[in-house]
Amino acid sequence: MRKNDSITGSFDWILFGLYIVLVVFGITTIYSVTYNPENPSIFSFSEMYGRQLFWVGVSLFLGLLVFLIDSDIYRKFSIPIYLFCLALLVIVLFMPPINGARAWLGFGSFGIQPGEFAKIGTAILLSSYMSSFNVKQQNGRTVLVSLAIIVVPMLLIILQPDAGTFVVFTAFFFVMYREGLTFDPIVLKVVNAIPGVKFRSTWLGTHFIPILFVVIFLLIITLIISHTTLTFEAYPGEEFSGYWRMFAALVVTALLGYLIMRSLFPKREARRALIITIIGFSMSVALTATVHATFESLPPHQKTRIELWLGIYEAEEGTGNVDDGADYNRFRAMTAVGSGGFTGKGYREASIANTKTNHVPECETDFIFSPWAEERGFLGSIFLVTVYIFLLLRVITIAERQRSKYNRVYAYSVAMILFYHFAVNVGMNIGLVPIIGIPLPLFSYGGSSMMAFSIMIFLLLKLDSQRKDVLN
Repeated sequence: MRKNDSITGSFDWILFGLYIVLVVFGITTIYSVTYNPENPSIFSFSEMYGRQLFWVGVSLFLGLLVFLIDSDIYRKFSIPIYLFCLALLVIVLFMPPINGARAWLGFGSFGIQPGEFAKIGTAILLSSYMSSFNVKQQNGRTVLVSLAIIVVPMLLIILQPDAGTFVVFTAFFFVMYREGLTFDPIVLKVVNAIPGVKFRSTWLGTHFIPILFVVIFLLIITLIISHTTLTFEAYPGEEFSGYWRMFAALVVTALLGYLIMRSLFPKREARRALIITIIGFSMSVALTATVHATFESLPPHQKTRIELWLGIYEAEEGTGNVDDGADYNRFRAMTAVGSGGFTGKGYREASIANTKTNHVPECETDFIFSPWAEERGFLGSIFLVTVYIFLLLRVITIAERQRSKYNRVYAYSVAMILFYHFAVNVGMNIGLVPIIGIPLPLFSYGGSSMMAFSIMIFLLLKLDSQRKDVLN
């Protein structure tokens, strides 16, 4: 129900100001990185900085349109918007690959990445659906539908394949967790189907985010251990996969876990301890075996990227892997960041991260943090990170003050998507995460990314501006 129809309502000028600051920083950095003395004007559309300025103008126009449309429209048409995004993800699979992935939908010289806009469609529909039921009344159907909203576009994206966008979509699982949606209705149906077993709730179902971190830990350990080989004196000349070390570790862990539970649980719950141990062991074996098999089936360059990140390939070669090109991007980006020192080399003085020397490939897109750090040093890097932290905190503040569950879910979706992009992009530039190709929000060169993030933020501004008009 609406109390008034004010265009701006309670407009959040702080979020809008942070948006403008990052956009300006992005354009000036792109100008510095791609500067061409023959076309010095920032309005030169033959250069990247001119084209980026054009995309910023288009994004602001789209953002204004989004803001002027009544916010109820997005909720009412959430399904058509989502289906339109899915249709684009299907169409793009039939496009010719660019850089090994069918992620671009081209119209002449113009192209967009449907995956960027699919994040918006997914956030809108997930918000609409999760606000349609009380979390205390969730059941198997509500959980499965929520999962389907997230997983369907993820499957289409991995077919492109676009690992970066695929990873970003896992941000929605944190939103589900924040809103209290659990996997218990599904887990309980499986577990309680065992004769003599009756659980009211499970730690696995209600705490799936902590479980996610356990899964990530198991994934990393599996990749490290599986890389080794086993030899036995009884089988001279034979080598066995190092995965069997992981399997043995899981067996020992399961046995120790069972003994600990037997000592803590009452005797009448010994069967429960056994069932928990069997389920945990089975799931761990299935997960680690799948990770091992999937890793072995990856193309060589993707395996190398993961091995470099884990330190396996570098330790094995002992040369830093720069000469063979395997670790070139990461190494040069880290070199550029480090060369900036404490205060930086100065604006347009980056000698490593620029398109003229091309020592850091894609320094205007995925590695744009490296020229910023090279030019502005440690102090400038801390300042930019602080701006992004303020942006994230502002979005979370906006989420927490919403009266509408729909608004809150959408706001947290925006916060998690921004966090993923920020953390992974900066992590790539300083060698903390594998290189998976994720742009820095509102900063990196690219029309699709700029338009998608602008629409995302302006829709949040619209929903927040009318928060007082929504009656509980």
